[in-house]
Amino acid sequence: MKIKTLSVVATILITLVAQVAAQKGVVKGRVFDAFTNEPLPFTNIVIFGTTIGSTSDLDGNFLFTGVEPGFVRLQATMIGYAPYSSEDFLVTNAKTVTVSIPMQPAAVTLEKVEIKASLFEQRAESPVSMRRLDISEIEKNPGGNRDISKVLQSLPGVASSVSFRNDLIVRGGGPSENRFFIDDIEIPNLNHFATQGASGGPVGIVNVDFIREVDFYSGAFPANRGNALSSMVEMRQMDGNPDKVNFRATVGASDLALALDGPLGKKSSFVFSVRRSYLQFLFSAIGLPFLPTYNDYQLKYKVRFDKKNELSIVSLGAYDQFKLNTGIENPDEDQRYILGYLPVNSQWNYAIGAVYKHFRSNGFDTWVVSRNMLRNSAYKYRDNDESSENNKILDYTSDEIENKFRYERTLLSGVYKFNFGAGAEYARYFNNTFQKIVVAGNAVRDLRYQTNLDLLKGGVFGQVTRPLLNDRLTLSLGLRLDANNYNTAMNNPVDQFSPRFSASYLLAEKWAVNFNVGRFYQLPSYTTMGYRDLSNTLVNKENGLSYIGANHFVAGLEYRPDENSRVTLEGFYKTYDNYPFSIADSVSLASKAVDFGVYGDEAVTSTSKGRAYGFELLARTRDLKGFNIIMSYTFVRSEFTNKDQQYIPSAWDNKHIVNLTATRQFKRNWNLGMKWRFVGGAPYTPYDLDLSSDRQAWDARGRGYLDYARFNTLRLGNFHQLDVRVDKQYFFNQWSLRVYLDVQNLYNFKADQPDNLTNLSPDGVPVVDPADPDRYVLRAIENTAGQALPTIGLIVEF
Repeated sequence: MKIKTLSVVATILITLVAQVAAQKGVVKGRVFDAFTNEPLPFTNIVIFGTTIGSTSDLDGNFLFTGVEPGFVRLQATMIGYAPYSSEDFLVTNAKTVTVSIPMQPAAVTLEKVEIKASLFEQRAESPVSMRRLDISEIEKNPGGNRDISKVLQSLPGVASSVSFRNDLIVRGGGPSENRFFIDDIEIPNLNHFATQGASGGPVGIVNVDFIREVDFYSGAFPANRGNALSSMVEMRQMDGNPDKVNFRATVGASDLALALDGPLGKKSSFVFSVRRSYLQFLFSAIGLPFLPTYNDYQLKYKVRFDKKNELSIVSLGAYDQFKLNTGIENPDEDQRYILGYLPVNSQWNYAIGAVYKHFRSNGFDTWVVSRNMLRNSAYKYRDNDESSENNKILDYTSDEIENKFRYERTLLSGVYKFNFGAGAEYARYFNNTFQKIVVAGNAVRDLRYQTNLDLLKGGVFGQVTRPLLNDRLTLSLGLRLDANNYNTAMNNPVDQFSPRFSASYLLAEKWAVNFNVGRFYQLPSYTTMGYRDLSNTLVNKENGLSYIGANHFVAGLEYRPDENSRVTLEGFYKTYDNYPFSIADSVSLASKAVDFGVYGDEAVTSTSKGRAYGFELLARTRDLKGFNIIMSYTFVRSEFTNKDQQYIPSAWDNKHIVNLTATRQFKRNWNLGMKWRFVGGAPYTPYDLDLSSDRQAWDARGRGYLDYARFNTLRLGNFHQLDVRVDKQYFFNQWSLRVYLDVQNLYNFKADQPDNLTNLSPDGVPVVDPADPDRYVLRAIENTAGQALPTIGLIVEF
């Protein structure tokens, strides 16, 4: 009875103090056991970098008042628990910030080792190849434009493309080898105008206004996550404010966003945002040949029924339209080239899911039900003349629908941590295709087919982790099995037996050696599984299409000179097998570059092999004379076999990648940041001039054909770019304002790109070969990418 009385009194005092101190920044929250959700009283919490501290009450609640506005981080310590360092979060005068602090039970006592909280998260299951970014690093990343994919390109092992795309090219693997999750819900489409069958696109869908932190895995994937070969991205959103509704309006480089969050009752909260682009107006004003428009929404609802049960509903979606600007007067050669081949495109997609958690005395259960859908449509008429159906060269509509269920059990038993569960999925793929294609002898044929594909998928997984030698050594073993009913090559889960093993050993107080080995599997894209040839046959199903396999070997050395800094050196070696191999072009699909549109819709065999290897050097510090710095160098080679089983460079064989990001907070809420990137020149393939000059072949697609007999025999020049950003924040009693200037490619570097081919004269008239009327006279147009791009943004919050 006394404990309940004290708890009520403490809650009343916290509320009263919060009201009195509302003119200053207020931070409150709850400390609890991460496995049981039980409150942890008498936990010590401090604001990082200061001597300001607080202690949680009997219900685990804590309060800070009079906090200076700006980005803040908390650290918490409790006997019997590992020290905790929170993500960064923004404190303003306009609202109270609520922070949750989940504490992990520790297997050692304070007498055995000195425990210090680190700003750099490391998971026992993934002691290598995992990096964490928090909201301050995402929001203020120079050149990132508050886009998670672009920010991830600052990390080691990640190559950035020269063009304005968000492709994640991780450790020599292609953009189709990545998976994305937000609050335990998989989101297959991370970008607007996404490349179907891969993951890239020009602009991210996720609005970072409500993102709390991002974990990026370039290997060492935990067993409860499957279907990835190169990377996995885990995003976690903040909960809605429990006290009042807050509003935020953002005018960015390309869109307008409106967001709000707040309570929906005593036990529930919500976050919601919508965005709409205005690129179409800017592009039309400056005469670009295409006019993109994108829209998206993002939603989270969370309810805590009691301290043992909670439910989250998460959803996001997008609607994108891509039109051609055919009204340009006197278009130049580049504009004519783009208008000549680029199709009209529209996409919409959504993902929605529910996550239910039930906490037990030694762990918790997680139940996840979700659904996602993509519809992708495109059409193209020769010379953009839609007056006759005879001019149509492409008409494409496709749906990808997935309905998923997953159950996980996470528990502690002594020093052992267990995670195990199972998942099931029902997927539907629809494709209606008409396309002009070139077959043997340069003949042009009409490819027409319709596919309705129904798939049942299933998987089981388990992982066990335990410390040894007074926590100096940590071991983790995971197993996974997956299968589906597509064909006999995929329906036996034993054929997709996926083990992984991690180890981390503390050599000294500041030194550790880490290791991971694993075999991972990924399903080929639906575009490949559902492809039909001219005989209307699911040719890839008959060819025995199978899961793609990859073996990872990663070892690293880690040095932590202090709690603010971390230096790592990691070597990696990846081997691939059963990669789809293009029958028409005699190259691996992994080697092909990805463009807008559709990837993987062709006849293949599961016969290609590959390898990617190299090393990464990363140095991170959050406080080097006030600077937050990320420096990385990656050496990487990426090669796949050709028809003669010889290894040749893939499109992702950049060799050298350098990233340097530095930001600093100054007085009066000024922030300055810079990012310099260097990416080695990528291989590319010259044109097949004989095939490209054929009039029927050219008219079938409006652009040149590559000479796959000389695949990736040429290489572009190196690419580098400097981005800078300046932020200024104003904090008022009831609202706040942030203004930023972001300049991408400050010194206007022009990167080499393969030349474009055109059949037009400088005046825009098709040129027919006078010696052979069945051929065009082609000429090259010099092609470069990159220009200085300044943008101004405003963020208002109240």
